[in-house]
Amino acid sequence: MEAIQAYYNGSVFVPLAPVNAKLNQPALITILGTENANTGVKHYSEFYGSLSSESYLEIINALKDTERIDVDEW
Repeated sequence: MEAIQAYYNGSVFVPLAPVNAKLNQPALITILGTENANTGVKHYSEFYGSLSSESYLEIINALKDTERIDVDEW
């Protein structure tokens, strides 16, 4: 199965890139509502990132503090 992007020009669907399909090959088409495209909801991949070295070291040092056992605690 292959997904393609296309738009409807009023009579046919026009692909935005070349399609690897045979002539008269059956296809399943899903129409995306325009109201869903502009809802302001972010795609999950926009939430991924990386920590700076400074932030990473801060977290590591905080974890080390939690591992220490106070002598008077026991």
